[in-house]
Order: sequence, then structure tokens, then C-alpha cells
Amino acid sequence: MHKRLYQLGTAIAMAIFLFPSCKSGEDSGVETAKIPDQISYNFHIRPILSDNCFACHGPDANKREAGLRLDIGEEAYKALSETPGAHALVPGKPRESEAYRRLLSDDPSIQMPPPESNLKLTDREIRMIEKWVRQGAVYEPHWAFVPPGKPELPAVSQSDWPVNEVDYFILAMQEESGMKPNPRADKEALLKRLSLDLTGLPPSVEQMDAFLADNSPEAYEKLVDKLLSSPAYGEKMAVYWMDIARFADSHGFQDDSYRSQWPWRDWVIHAFNQNMPYDQFITWQLAGDLIPDASKEQLLATGFNRNHKITEEGGIVDEEYRVMYVTDRTNTFGKALIGITMECAGCHDHKYDPISQKEYYSLYSFFNNIQEKGIESVVGGPETYAKRPFMHISNEDAESILSFVNKKDTLDLIVSVMGELDSIRPTYVLDRGIYDLPTDPVEPLTPESILRFGPEYEKNRLGLAKWMFSEENPLTSRVFVNQIWQEIFGKGIVTTPGDFGMQGALPTHPELLDWLAVDLRENGWDMKRLVRQLVTSATYMQSAVVSKKQLERDPDNNLLTRAPRYRVKAEFVRDMVLASSGLLNKEIGGPSAKPYQPSGLWEGATSGRGILSVYKQDHGSELYRRGLYNFIKRTVPPPAMTVFDGSNRDQCEVERLITNTPIQALVMLNDPTVLEASRVLASKLLKENADPEVIIKSAFRTIVCRQATEKEVSILTNYYAGRLSVLDESAASDLLDVGEYPHMEGVDTIKLASLMQVIAAIYNLEETISKT
Repeated sequence: MHKRLYQLGTAIAMAIFLFPSCKSGEDSGVETAKIPDQISYNFHIRPILSDNCFACHGPDANKREAGLRLDIGEEAYKALSETPGAHALVPGKPRESEAYRRLLSDDPSIQMPPPESNLKLTDREIRMIEKWVRQGAVYEPHWAFVPPGKPELPAVSQSDWPVNEVDYFILAMQEESGMKPNPRADKEALLKRLSLDLTGLPPSVEQMDAFLADNSPEAYEKLVDKLLSSPAYGEKMAVYWMDIARFADSHGFQDDSYRSQWPWRDWVIHAFNQNMPYDQFITWQLAGDLIPDASKEQLLATGFNRNHKITEEGGIVDEEYRVMYVTDRTNTFGKALIGITMECAGCHDHKYDPISQKEYYSLYSFFNNIQEKGIESVVGGPETYAKRPFMHISNEDAESILSFVNKKDTLDLIVSVMGELDSIRPTYVLDRGIYDLPTDPVEPLTPESILRFGPEYEKNRLGLAKWMFSEENPLTSRVFVNQIWQEIFGKGIVTTPGDFGMQGALPTHPELLDWLAVDLRENGWDMKRLVRQLVTSATYMQSAVVSKKQLERDPDNNLLTRAPRYRVKAEFVRDMVLASSGLLNKEIGGPSAKPYQPSGLWEGATSGRGILSVYKQDHGSELYRRGLYNFIKRTVPPPAMTVFDGSNRDQCEVERLITNTPIQALVMLNDPTVLEASRVLASKLLKENADPEVIIKSAFRTIVCRQATEKEVSILTNYYAGRLSVLDESAASDLLDVGEYPHMEGVDTIKLASLMQVIAAIYNLEETISKT
């Protein structure tokens, strides 16, 4: 059955992604699409039924009509209670299947979907259902709940194009769809793309020169390996993991005071740089404290589970908030690690996925035995920076086993971690999820539909981690591979990375997803190897130039006939500005920094208590730290980051929206960091050369990471001349009065201000902050 499911990959691209369902029912190019030879319930029929039928005939018993359920085969085959002698589906016999007959009917009293629903299947969808019934109306288990197999590489015609296994799957689907890949991108574009993807930083001019001068066949792979070994790689990858782990520098809720959780972030950077295997990376975070003879590093890793919001307010019900913390950990586990919307079963049985409320609280029980309280103390001094259970990090620790922790001048450093109770706290199903309405007792178990939690696993978080990394677990490797694919290509093979369930998106390349998932497991869960596989593929190295045909046939680039083009994450917008100007502080780890931000934001959104009631901006080199280290106060997250879709870390996020708003342009035009960077870079360039055209070419290359065209140089040179002609000393001084970085002596004020504005304009190019 599983092999049959994944032989349908190329047909899926044709049937779903290139030819989406036409909801109007009118004739269109969609209707001419070829009907696949073999119809799959998962990939062809279920999406149609979900969109048109499940609202009345699906898993929600409260809304089900006529006693008919079409999402389960046994139910769909039964005799209809309201139509004696009839069956909704009769395998092999569409004309005897009442559901199919009603799709064809013009009688509004029996027509399905009913006219008042404003839903109507297209001719092609009806023909697909007819063919499926004729082929036996076979219901398949949900694709994501079947353990992945490793399919053979598909045959391709353009056999000289693939560089590695990834490309065979991509090219096969392109060829099936009558498309072909783009040519390889030029070296400048590849260098910028790769540097952003592996370090989050733009390449330096020296890196550009070296790569362009290296004409050896191994030049690109040598570059990949060099960037993967850079300390900046761990920082880049940590940004994605901070969103998943909902890391922040404050507790959240109204008082929202300081928390000292940043040493855990240092550990994450270290783990990525050391290329810790993914199974170990997760096991330590889930259950490092339960590993026999656990080290301090393993204990520190469990800070992952304590990053959630914590209240410090008086007058609250302790148990209500403790339950909230356990719920957060449970939901984060589901969304981030196994890609299932577990939270939907917190109040009732899951309406779409085969997960009962009892199973939800059985999973919840793994996280319910921690030595914690809903409220430990009111907002106050250093003793409240971490909540029990916590660990101390001494100077001796920071010089030995925890040498990756950038302790700086912090004296008494404590971090919230996990720690089990000496006894077992009973866990109950909570009626409607309400903390004080316990019903039936449960024990630690996992959803049967995913994988049975057998007696070989300890009934604690360590056993849960072992269950996750069982070869029979269908989700763990798929979910992680999909997250990394999303990091590299902008969107996942499954475009709903937190939902691999029934309502989640179907994979665009199911065979590729499974091949990568099994390959990751077979190669020791090696994370850097996976990243290297993706960035050394011909798929990755394509040009981002888009043709008219590509836009018409595949506007969303599901077939990956071109490299994706999109704006980089908020942190990397900041990093790009600081790095290109020479301002970037490359120090790894340590406490978060408070850069420039508009005054009054914290003060206007605070209870007035605690050390975070007033924003105290940092100075000196701390102003120029990477975006990863920006101080995140949950109730008032960094405004520039928020404008560029950064997370406030209230809860686990497995993907970020990428928007394009006028406010983003306003930030790039007015943010003190951007203006200060423009001033500093202008000063350096003016010191190096007096020729405006040479200076502008250098600025453009430094920022955009490619040589400017003659037209671009002409436009910018004319703009510079125009600024020179209108600025006087007073106006120039006002423009230069930005930022705390010392002003360079001996530079002409008007020339400096004019060049500063030219550089600011270059920073505002769409290409500057985009990966292309």
C-alpha cells in the first residue's frame, strides 16, 4: 500500500499543483488536465471531499447530517439510514453509489453539495471520483501516519542535470509537467545566496574576490564546507530554533519581568556548530535531566521545555497556570517535533485527526511531573530571573563543561531547566480543557494512530524521546527534513510545517520527502550533512530569474523550476546592514542586547514594576550585535523586528510569514541603525578614495553583493551629485547626527552626508534584503 501511495508523486503535481480545483465549476484550462491512471484517496479524492463534503459528512459528529460519514471507508460503504437499500459508496460501481449519483443530479432536493452551500464540484473532480469508485473506492491510511520508505530514484531524460539525489525527484516532476529547470545562477548570486542560507550574513568583498577567482571544479563545494564550519552557521540556525522553542528574555504576561535563559541559547548555537546529531539534539532538550548520570550540559539543554511564558502576578490560581505551562510543552512537542496539531484535542476528540482527548492527556502526562508551580514569587530581583527547577552556572562550569556559555560579567547565573518530582503526579483528562475539572485518569502514552507506545519505552520523557526516534515513527524525520527544506527553499515540501495531519497540505514531492527522511535516519541524523545535500543540489543552484511560462504554469514555483526569491528574516535584515557597514559585533553568545528603539514603548505597556519597566538602551559594541541577540520582551517585542515579521515568542512557531508592507520601507529609510551604518560606511569609503564613481561601485558591491551595472552606477552618481548641490553644512550636519559610533575626523561634511544618502538608498533596494 505504501509503495503504491508514493508512486503517485508526479501525478500529484499535475493533478493538484499545476491544475488546482476550479471552484466555480466553469470551464477552464483546468478541465483539460489528464486524469491520473491510478486514483489515490489521500492525494486526489480526500482534498475534494474535505473541501465540499466533510462539513456535513465528516468527522464532526455534532454537524454530521443524515448519519453519513464519508471520511471513513467502513462508514461510507454502509447502507444509508435515510435512503433504504442505497449505499453512499459501492466499490467498483459508481452508478450504484448514491453519493456519486447525487453529484450528477440536477434535482435541487437531492443534489450534492446542496445548492445553498454555494459549493460545486468541477467536471474533472466528478470524473476523478467516478474513476476512484470504479477502481474500488479504496480508503488509504493517512500518508503521514505510514512510516516512510526509501523509494528508488526516478528516471529522468535530462540525465546530465542532476548533481545529487535531490535533483532526480525534482527533475522527474518537472519533466512530467512539461517544464524544465533554470540554468545555473552566476557565481555572485550563488555566493550571496549560500552565505545568507548558511551564516545569515552577506559575503565580504574578500570572499567575493576569492570565489570569483577560484575556477576549480571544487570551488563551490569548498565554499559550502567553509561556510558550514563558520561559527556564524550555528547563529544562523539558532534563529529558526528560537522561534520553535519560543525563546524570549522576559516571562510574559503583564509584569513581564526579566528571565536569564540565554545560556540555553548559547547551548543551541554550540550544538549546531558541533553538528550534534538531531536525535541527540532533541533527546537532550526533551529529557536531558533523565539521562543516567546526566551532565550539566544535558541538564542545560532541557531549558527548551521551560521557555514558555510564566506569570509573576499575585492573585492568580496556582494550578490554573501550572496546567497552562504543561499544555504549552505538550502543544510545542506536537507542533514542532511531530508536526501534529495536538492542541485541537485538548478540549475534545480531534475533529480531523485520529487523536482522542484521552490520548492528548496521555501525551500531556509526560510533561506533568515537573517540580514547578504556577506562581513561585512576585516580580522582584535576581532570585526571580529563573523559575524552579533551575540550575546554577558557575565560573568553573563556564571554563570547563559549559565553556560555550559566554558568561561575561554575570555573577550568579541561573537557568530554568527540567526536573522530575520524586513521586508521580496523577494526570487526568480535563473536561473541556478546564484545569479544575479532572475526569478519567490517564498514564503516559502516545497516539496509537501515529505509533504505539510499547513496553520497551520508559513512561517518562526519555521514553518519549526514544519513541520519537524509533524507525517505525512516521513523523519525526519527515517533520525535521521539511523544516530544513523550508529554511533553504523558503517553504516546505509540506507547506503546513506544523500540521502533517488530515487538514495539512499534501507534500509537493512526497517521494523526495520520504527519501530525505530515511536518508537522514540512515546517516546518523546528521544535520550538517542534510543542509549540505540541499545546498549542493542543482535544484538549489538554479537562477532565480522567472520566465513568463513559469509564471503562467507554476506561479507558486511548486515544481522548483527556478530558485526562490524572498526577503530574508528580520534578524538577517539587521545582520546584513551591520556586516556590510563594518559595524557588526561578531561576538558569539551571551546576554541579549538592547539596541536603538523608539522611546516610550516599554513604559507605555508595563505594569510599572520590575527591572524591565523602563527601556535602558545598551551602548558601545552591544549596539551592533546580531539580530539573534536582540532583547525580546514578550509584551513589547523589538519594533523593527516585528515590522519584518519577527516573532514575539509567545508560543511555538514553525514558520514565519513573509510580508511586504510600506512600514518596512519606512524602517529601512529611518531606522537609526540603517542610517548609522550608512554614515559609517560612507566615511570609510571616502577615506579610501576620492572618485565618486569608484566609491559608489564599491558601496553597491559591498551591500548588494554584486557588481553594479553601468545604468545603476549612473543613476546613483547623479543622485550623489544632486545631493551635493542642495545640501549645506547645517543640513549635512543634521543628517550625520545619528547613532553613537564615533565620527571619523577629516572627512568633508557635505560629501559625507551626500554619500550617506546614496548608501541609504542602496540599503533600501529590494534586492539588498532579498535572497535571490
